[in-house]
Formats: sequence, structure tokens, C-alpha cells
Amino acid sequence: MKPHRCFAVFICALTLLSTQCDEDDILSSICDFEVLIDNEAYTNAESGNYSLNEAYIEADCLFINISASGCDGSTWEMHVIDSGNVAESVPSQRFLKFQFINNESCLAVISKVRSFDLTPLRVAETDELVLNIENFPESLLYSY
Repeated sequence: MKPHRCFAVFICALTLLSTQCDEDDILSSICDFEVLIDNEAYTNAESGNYSLNEAYIEADCLFINISASGCDGSTWEMHVIDSGNVAESVPSQRFLKFQFINNESCLAVISKVRSFDLTPLRVAETDELVLNIENFPESLLYSY
């Protein structure tokens, strides 16, 4: 009977080990910040000077890479603000602004990348969404 008990314990251990989550999958889907959905904030948002290096979507995160003058960029504030309006088209469209606040007065040019969680922007009954970000050269397609 002892060999059967050892075999049963071995099978249980293998089953438990095979059900653990892959931490890399969980961590890679976490974005730095949330997108704010607020029409008043969208209307009133003003931005400092920056150069857009790149904007792209990976999974549910919008990545924005910018350069601007500053000391080290540690005090920079970056926000993505949605107007709350959805254009009824195929695919649906949303309108956003990127707000950059820079109070650093150094002359070095610094680059930073920030990511923003797009899941609050999803529209029911569709799996694609065009993101029109003011002053960005092109719209981005968010597929979910």
C-alpha cells in the first residue's frame, strides 16, 4: 500500500505545481497610470512643451515616449485625459489629450516613457476602438 500512497502524493504535488500563475504574465499587463475620463478636465487641459518620440499600444497599455528639457524628469507629470465622448462609427472613436506638466528649469534634454491603462475606455459590443489623441500625428487602434 505504501507505493500507492507515495504515487498519490506525487500526483497531487505535480497538480498543485502546474496550476501556479506565471508572474511575468501578470506583471506585464500592469500600466503606470490610469486614463482619466472627465470632460471638464479634457476641456481645460493645457500642456507644456515636449517632443513626441513614439506612441504605441501594447496589450491594454498606451505607451507614450517623450523628450523635454529638464533636470532629470523626476518631477514631470503626465496625464491622458478622455473627453467622455464616443463617436458612433465603425470602429468607435474616443478623443483624448496628453497633458505634460514640467516645472524643471534645467537645459538638459530628458526622455521618459509612461504607460496608461486603456481598459476604462472600452466600448460595449465592440473589440476595437480608434484613439484620437490631440496633437499626435496619427490615431491609434486599440484592439481588445
